[in-house]
Amino acid sequence: MGRGKIQIRRIDNSTSRQVTFSKRRNGLLKKAKELAILCDAEVGVVIFSSTAKLYDFASTR
Repeated sequence: MGRGKIQIRRIDNSTSRQVTFSKRRNGLLKKAKELAILCDAEVGVVIFSSTAKLYDFASTR
């Protein structure tokens, strides 16, 4: 049994939105790292938070 489908829309509660952002950011950066390793690809990810913080990942060979 899989997860239920969620409706994609903005989260109104700012605290919940920040927690969700942090979790999804970590997951996205992890997936980018896995893709770079498994596929020997050059991957770059740039993420700006709502507080204007920069998060990035870049793979090198």
